[in-house]
Amino acid sequence: MKQDFTTSRVYNLSGMFTLTLRLVVGWTYFSVFWRRIVLENRLVEDSPGYIGEQFNHFLPNALGIRPVIEYLVATPDILWWSMLIFTIIEGIVGLLFMLGCFTRLASIGVIILAGGILLGSGWIGSVCLDEWQIGVLGIATGFTIFLAGGGHYSMDNLWISKNPGFSEWKWYSWVASGEFPLQGESLKKLVLIGSGVILFLTLFTNQMFHGGVFGELHNMSVKPKIEITDANLQDRRLQFTMSRVEGIDVYGSFLIGIALEDMEGNKILNLNMEDLAHFPTGNIHNKYVAKVKPGRHSMIIPLGAKATLNIESAGLINLSPGNYNLILTDISGMTWEQEIIKGYS
Repeated sequence: MKQDFTTSRVYNLSGMFTLTLRLVVGWTYFSVFWRRIVLENRLVEDSPGYIGEQFNHFLPNALGIRPVIEYLVATPDILWWSMLIFTIIEGIVGLLFMLGCFTRLASIGVIILAGGILLGSGWIGSVCLDEWQIGVLGIATGFTIFLAGGGHYSMDNLWISKNPGFSEWKWYSWVASGEFPLQGESLKKLVLIGSGVILFLTLFTNQMFHGGVFGELHNMSVKPKIEITDANLQDRRLQFTMSRVEGIDVYGSFLIGIALEDMEGNKILNLNMEDLAHFPTGNIHNKYVAKVKPGRHSMIIPLGAKATLNIESAGLINLSPGNYNLILTDISGMTWEQEIIKGYS
């Protein structure tokens, strides 16, 4: 039986064979809109599950786009509008991708969105590197569908069948479906270079975030890590800034102790879990939307949070110049220390 493998038929079949990819990946993006706006409003500031706070979790180890994330989480009003716009864009891109409507244009949208996920949150994932996998697979899928088009089961194909003249418009084949505008050697180079770039990005981010290509494996989503900066002693006040830069994103680090010791190990200041559970909120100055705050039995430090704490105590009055050690203790038993040098007033 003679088969007619015309170019248009090949593209029609290629797009049809990738229908499952289009539907599943398209839903992963459209479902973001569906979950955040239709099923539940996740755009309410200062409420549990606010998407802006979840976005803040990406900050500590984002790759390449950290300044953008930091600017957004430090400006709550702009962050809210950004989250709304991103959510709507994800919904539109996902829906167009599933329907095969302007398929190649939607594919570019998928590549951009997946790239943002990869660079922003690819380091998050306590068990299976889930955010990294979502990112790299989204980019690969977007590129594949960009080449193949929507195929038989797509709105693009329906429009072409009803208006054959569309296929003769160069812009239509770039943004929708049908024969790819590049042919021959140019197309081969695009496929090879594009695939190589995506493979490089996959291996590079896997190594950067997890050490998954060579060397020792590491996972920044397992244990909490607190960084202490700008610690100083003045009169009767201890002031320092703490940032949580590692650990699981779905719950905070629970601080149960803040202590100040001299070099002999004598405690000058010792706040326990009850003290921290009732710590004055006016003495906590948060920088981002993910806020350090007193909890029921400890002080809660969400992933990505950064705050300056002011602690006043009579025990700090007339403190002798010298070296002191600030110690923060997590409920897991982990501790973080920072040396403070108190000079002469």
